[in-house]
Amino acid sequence: MGNKQVKQLIEAALFAFDKPMTVKMLRDSVLSPLKLSKNDINPILIELKEDYEGRGIELIETAKGFSFVTRAELSDQLSMLWQEKSPRYSRALLETLALIAYKQPITRGEIEHLRGVAVSSNIMKTLMERDWVKIVGQKDVPGKPSIYGTTKDFLHYFGLTSLAQLPELTESQLETALGELEQQ
Repeated sequence: MGNKQVKQLIEAALFAFDKPMTVKMLRDSVLSPLKLSKNDINPILIELKEDYEGRGIELIETAKGFSFVTRAELSDQLSMLWQEKSPRYSRALLETLALIAYKQPITRGEIEHLRGVAVSSNIMKTLMERDWVKIVGQKDVPGKPSIYGTTKDFLHYFGLTSLAQLPELTESQLETALGELEQQ
């Protein structure tokens, strides 16, 4: 199979599969008969990404793998295609998620201390149902409280490959941002 056909096969697989695909997933599925290495596949993915520059869809890489998505700047116009509105999240939920993302691993008690208010069990339930947050362990203190961290779904939803891509915030900037959210 020539390079052009391999590129078409990767493109079709990424388009047809309903979830992001890692290079390993591609190698173990549609590309398995070809015995291609990661070094063979990565340049093709880069080429595909370049092919879609300036178009209505783009190839992105997140922590969960590669997938085709619509361009973010078109989201307002495209939202008219769906009757259902995307969920609105409370400031309390977003504050809690931000603290987990920036301070993980973190306990619920630590979140409550930083926010200055109790964290509703519905907030934690929603974050875990969305699979944005998971329990990553128990703190070795009396009561053994759960320790929370973000998931690959969190990274994927926000278009990140790693937590290092979060905007840098100093402690004072984080406190100021949380204070501004409280006042709104």
